[in-house]
Amino acid sequence: MQSIAGLALLALLAFVSRYLAQFFLQRVVRRVRLGLAANWAEILLHDKVMRRLAQTVPWLVVQIGMAGVPHLPPRFHGLLLNLAVAVSIVLVLRTFNALLDAMNEAHERKERLKPSMHSIKNYVQLGQLLAVLVAAVLIMATMLDRSPLLLLSGLGALSAVLMLVFKDTILSFTAGVLLGSNDMIRVGDWVEMPQVGADGFVIDIALNIVKVQNWDKTITTIPTWKLMSDSFKNWRGMSQSGVRRIRRALRIDADTIRVLDATQLEQLSRIALLKDYLAEKRAQTAALPASAMAQSAPFHPLQLTNLELLRAYAYAYLNVHPGIQHDTYLLARTLEPTTEGVPLELYCYTSTSVWVEYENIQGSIFDHLIGVLPEFGLRLYQRPSGSDVLSGLRPLAQGSRAQGLGPREGAPRQADQGL
Repeated sequence: MQSIAGLALLALLAFVSRYLAQFFLQRVVRRVRLGLAANWAEILLHDKVMRRLAQTVPWLVVQIGMAGVPHLPPRFHGLLLNLAVAVSIVLVLRTFNALLDAMNEAHERKERLKPSMHSIKNYVQLGQLLAVLVAAVLIMATMLDRSPLLLLSGLGALSAVLMLVFKDTILSFTAGVLLGSNDMIRVGDWVEMPQVGADGFVIDIALNIVKVQNWDKTITTIPTWKLMSDSFKNWRGMSQSGVRRIRRALRIDADTIRVLDATQLEQLSRIALLKDYLAEKRAQTAALPASAMAQSAPFHPLQLTNLELLRAYAYAYLNVHPGIQHDTYLLARTLEPTTEGVPLELYCYTSTSVWVEYENIQGSIFDHLIGVLPEFGLRLYQRPSGSDVLSGLRPLAQGSRAQGLGPREGAPRQADQGL
């Protein structure tokens, strides 16, 4: 009866100590933390850390009070004591993990203010994993009433198995260290990794995986070690530069390209953006001998094509466009002709890297150039569709029906055969 009464009294003390610890650690300590307003206080005295630390106090009271319980059988005493120690180890582990989480939370707040900082989440998760392994060894040693060093010596024989089990974790940790030290990826970066179907923003960098939110709002999880073994594209440089490249071509129908005569050239010379280009060409032509000028007939002596003038117009148009960054590369060039026409490629940079604004600028440029093609006597190449083929064959079919005399061409009529 004395042992039962002693255990009941010990349980009551443990219950009371928990509420006292909660009051002190979660209310008094919180006021102290708010008064200090220091970074270390935000981590060490975090609410989650204090709450889990308060849960550890009653089990410490049980361990201390077990010696004062009278007439308790030694075997039962040892079992209760080992159980209290094991639970205390678990609660201390949870407190330590909460401390690491508070550290990571404080670092993420700084990271949002200073994007150049590297994430420490993989280091935090590695520390939590190692703490779990140490706690597991201590709990096993406590319940078996053996020395932890004895268990660790036995684990040495299982090192090969442990290396196999934690292979991905070891590879991911090494990859995480290399990615962080070389500043290859951060939370918020736009990355593209087609081999795993990832194209979007990095939302989380953990010990084993990196989460990427794609443009369609799906989530792709990439093993951290795969970012080192495979290649991926990071668009951070483009975002930080504030410019974005346009590299797109108009495919001109080759049948519409021709050398301009004097009348056609006179009509196009009224375009303001071509005046400087044509003035330079006229100056070059004026330096030619008279014999060369005479050989140019019936075309204009400048010997300019409509495609060349369109290329000059596109270059001049890019130079005056307000959405183009003019201190970077700017080209309007023709590429090798293909079966789909002659490509006129524009190579330039917009003055913004914002996706929506970039697409608006790019769309306005090409909409304008497509609209002015008829002014130069040019048209885009377009593959014929089924309706185009039918419309081309319809006049031939109508002509055949108009000239046909019977089921086959030239067959005599039945009335003629009877004559």
